[in-house]
Amino acid sequence: MQSNNQTPAIIISATHSGAGKTTVTRALLAALKAKGLTVQPFKIGPDFIDPMYHTAIVDKPSVNLDYWMMGESGIRETFSRWSQNADVVVIEGMGALFDGANGTDEGSAAHIAKILDIPVVVVLDVYGMTRTTAAIMDGVASFDPKLKITGYILNRCGYIGSEVHKNLIKDAIGVERWNQVLSTISNSPALEVAERHLGLITTYENPAINDNSGLTYVSMQLDVNKIFGLELKANEIPKSSSSKPVIRTQSARLAVARDAAFCFYYEENLLALKEAGFEIVEFSPIKGDTLPPVTDAVYFGGGYPESFARELEDNVNLAAQLRHAAKLGMPIFGECGGLIYLGRSLTGFDGKTYSMSGVLPVDFVMDSSYLQIRYIELTTRHDSLLGCAGTVIRGQEFHQSRVVSSEILSDFYTAKTSDGREYMDGFHQQNVVASYAHIYLNSCEGAANNFINAARRFQMNRNG
Repeated sequence: MQSNNQTPAIIISATHSGAGKTTVTRALLAALKAKGLTVQPFKIGPDFIDPMYHTAIVDKPSVNLDYWMMGESGIRETFSRWSQNADVVVIEGMGALFDGANGTDEGSAAHIAKILDIPVVVVLDVYGMTRTTAAIMDGVASFDPKLKITGYILNRCGYIGSEVHKNLIKDAIGVERWNQVLSTISNSPALEVAERHLGLITTYENPAINDNSGLTYVSMQLDVNKIFGLELKANEIPKSSSSKPVIRTQSARLAVARDAAFCFYYEENLLALKEAGFEIVEFSPIKGDTLPPVTDAVYFGGGYPESFARELEDNVNLAAQLRHAAKLGMPIFGECGGLIYLGRSLTGFDGKTYSMSGVLPVDFVMDSSYLQIRYIELTTRHDSLLGCAGTVIRGQEFHQSRVVSSEILSDFYTAKTSDGREYMDGFHQQNVVASYAHIYLNSCEGAANNFINAARRFQMNRNG
C-alpha cells in the first residue's frame, strides 16, 4: 500500500465526527489481532481517550500523531519508530477527513496521510440515505487529488439480518462506486460508548471494556484483506530493532499518578522521561495510595478529578505528603486535572466543594458554560523543572473548569494560541509547575532531561 514498502498501514477517517470511525477502528484492531498480527495503533490529534480503547484491544500503547505539537519531522520519526516491529499499522483520524486547525487542512487526517504517504479509508454513515451516498463519495474523492483514498466503509447500512438497505445503495450508486466499498456494517448499538462532559468515558470507568461481543460482531463484517489491499500475514522474521530507544541507567524515581482520575498521558512523554533516566512508578490517589518509597519527582496528568473529588479529598495522607514534599523542593508537575488536584479546593458541577491537596493556594470550579479548547505555544518566564526561563514548549488545553480564586499569580508561562492570541498562564511555586496545558515534551529539546536533572538535585539535597 505504501510507496516505500514499509509496514502495511491505513488511516481510518470519516466525513464527520460521529460517523463511526472509532467503532470501525476498534473493530479493525480486534480483527487484526484475531488473525495473530502484531498491530501498532495511532491516533491523529491530541485526544487521550481513543488511544486508551486502542490499547485495551491490542495490548500495545497507542501513540498520538499531532501536527501542532510534533511538526512534520516529528510525525515521521514517531511513526517510523513505533511501527518498526509491527505487522500492520492502523491510524485513527481526528474529526472529519479534511478538517484541521482553524478551518484549514493543517493537522487533519488528510494532511497526516500526505505527510506519511498512507492511504485513507473513509467511513460513511449511510443511515437514512441511498443515492446521496454516491454524491458524498464523488465529492470526497475529487476534493484533494494528492490524497490517496483506498475506499469506503458504509456504517449503519441496514439492520442485522437484512440486506435491503445495502442492496438499495448498491443499485443506486452503480457498479464502479460499489467496487470502492470495502465493507458494510449493519446498524447496531453494540459498540456505543457512554459519553459525559468533554468526551467518552475512559476505559477505567467502562464496565463493558472486557466485553468483546460487540467488537467481534462488527469485526466479522470487515473484509480486512480488502481494506488493506493485500493478504496480511504475521512476520516470520523479526524486524530490525535498531530504532528502539536507548533507555539510560535509571537514576531517579518519578511517581506518576495513574488511575481513573489521572489518566491523560502522552506515550511519547512517558517514553521521553524513561529515556532521560527516570524509573516510573505508578500510584493511584483515588485508591488511597501515597507516594511510592524514595520518590524524587511527581507527575500528575490530566483526567477527571471532578468525578472522584470525594475519593481525592479523603486521601488526606497523600495531600499532607505532597505539601511536605513541595516545601522540601521536590519537583512536582501537574497538567489540567493534575493542576486542579494540586490546588486547594474544587467545586463540582453539583455545587459541592471538596478539598484538594493544597500544594498550591488556588481554588477551582467546574463550569458547564465554560469551555476552553486550544493549541498553545508556551514560553517559561522563570527557571523551573522544565529548564531555564525562556524555554519554549507546545501543548494543548481542553477543560471545563476555571480558577475562582488564587493567592499566587498565574504567570509562569507566556502563552500564545495557534491563532495568535497571547495571555499569561500557569503556576510556579518552589519546584512545583502546574497549568491547564497538556504539554508535549519532545517539542522542546532537553525538557525531559531538565526534569530529571531537577529530580537529581532534589535527590542529592535529600540524601545530604
